[in-house]
Formats: sequence, C-alpha cells, structure tokens
Amino acid sequence: MLSRNHLPDLSVFLLIVQHRSFRKAADQLGVTVSAVSHRMKALEDRLGVRLLNRTSRSVAPTAAGEALAQKIAAGLEVIDSGLAELQDRFRGIAGSVRINVLRDAVPLLLAPALPLFVERYPNIELEVASDDHFVDVTAEGFDAGLRYAGSIPEDMIAMPLTPPLRWVTVGAPSYFARHGRPAVPEDLTGHRCTRLRTGRGQIYRWEFERGAETREIDVPGSVVSGSTDFALAAAVSGTCLTYCLEALARPYLDTGRLEITLAEWAPLGPPLALYYSSRRQLPFGISALIDIIRSLPEQRFLEPNSTKH
Repeated sequence: MLSRNHLPDLSVFLLIVQHRSFRKAADQLGVTVSAVSHRMKALEDRLGVRLLNRTSRSVAPTAAGEALAQKIAAGLEVIDSGLAELQDRFRGIAGSVRINVLRDAVPLLLAPALPLFVERYPNIELEVASDDHFVDVTAEGFDAGLRYAGSIPEDMIAMPLTPPLRWVTVGAPSYFARHGRPAVPEDLTGHRCTRLRTGRGQIYRWEFERGAETREIDVPGSVVSGSTDFALAAAVSGTCLTYCLEALARPYLDTGRLEITLAEWAPLGPPLALYYSSRRQLPFGISALIDIIRSLPEQRFLEPNSTKH
C-alpha cells in the first residue's frame, strides 16, 4: 500500500507522463535516468499495476497510468493553490485597495492597525480617504467603507469591528468650576455647548438614555463643528461642553483635562462596521485589514468606573 511518504515517487511519475520521457524527467529533477527508472519500477511493484509502457524510443502511460496521472495532477494543483494562498497571507502580496473611512474611525481603528498592516503586507498599497459624508463606495471606486453600523444601507454587507460605542458629554474642570454641572439632559439648554454638524449637513441633537428613558436635546452654543478633534479642543480649553465617543475623549479623561458629566445618561450607540457591495468579492487586502483590526484589544472602548461623575 502507498502512503503520503510516496508522494515524491508519484510526482516523478507525473513528470514522466507529462514529458513522455525518462530522460527529460531526470534532467528536470537533476538525477540519472537509471534512478528515475528504478523508482518507477518500485512504484509499479508496490501498486501491482503497470503504469508505463516503455520502448527503446518512447514511454507512454497505460490506461491505469493515465487515470492516475490525472488524479495526481489535480491533487498537486490543490496543494500548489494552498501554498500560494499561504504565501500571500503571511509574506504579503502586491496590489492596492481603497477604503473610505469615517474620520472618527481613523484614530480608533486605522491608526493602531496601520503599523501591523504595513509590517505584514508591505507590498499592498492601502489608500484611505477620510470623509464624514456617506459615500456609495461602489460608485466611487472604493473597495469598502467604514461607518457606524446603523447608517449602512441594507443592500451592503456590513462587518462590525467594535463593540457598541458609548457616547458621553465632556467638559474641562475649569468649565464646571465656572458654570456648574447639568443634573439632567434638559439642563444643557442653560450651558455653552459645541453644536455638531453631521456628514449629511444637519445639526445633531444630542442623544441620552437612562434605562427606558430617552432624550434628544437641541443644545445651544455659538460654536458649530463637524470635527470631533476641534470639538474636543474647544472642550479642553474650557470654552464649552461637547458630545463625542468616550473612546475619542479617553486620552483627555485619563489625564484629567476633561471630565464626563451626565454619565448615567450616556447611551450606547452602534458599532463601527466595514461595509462593501454584496455584488463584489472582498479583496485580500481588506480582509487582512479586518483581521488586524479585530485582533486589537477592545479595552479602549470599555468604560472605566473612574470616569463616572
């Protein structure tokens, strides 16, 4: 009986069938013709079947040999494909991918993932467009997009990359010292707030949730911004309160430059998700990026008890 240890002999047999020559097979393998002939005689003896018809001028497979050669060729093709896929995944492949990303997702997901991606796949060109406006990724020539899961059209395939995300109201200690703290969301109407403009051009009503209670507050303020970075900078300066993902405020919360207020009203919103057309196959570069993002620690999205005020 044959075993996997006899695969080299089967590969030699396939070469002979392909070349119809012991000598050409021997030349390709870098061995003598007698060595090739000896291995084929031993293979036939083990199988108890003649695989090759030999004459002084030619060699050709028997019917049994031809059938076996076809099976071996198909099996080796599968093995070659598996090895090629392995090399692509762990040695990097050449190519390029384009992704359109919500601006808030850049520091949360792309920035920490980028060093690992470049190290593992140096031959993949990753083009990132940062845009808060919702984009038809297919029409605009992108391979994928990254938005909040709740805003992705139903005809797209969406893959969540984070847990549900907590939204908080934050301000500087100096602001609270001068203006006090709101006790309930409605108190915000008497405070200075950064009004947030969404990617669709609308002024966002701050959302709050406590158990079954929900609130949407059209906050007042003379500062309007569509940039979380700017809104956080305004809050750190003590100018006004702002509303944002807790994960984005985390560096300022950890250093005490910002504090959370109305913590018991802080809602959980949809996760960030990558989406792409259901009519297109996801490129390797995008699936590799997804794997890296999902391998990142989730602690940065969780709520430390020390931030509750």
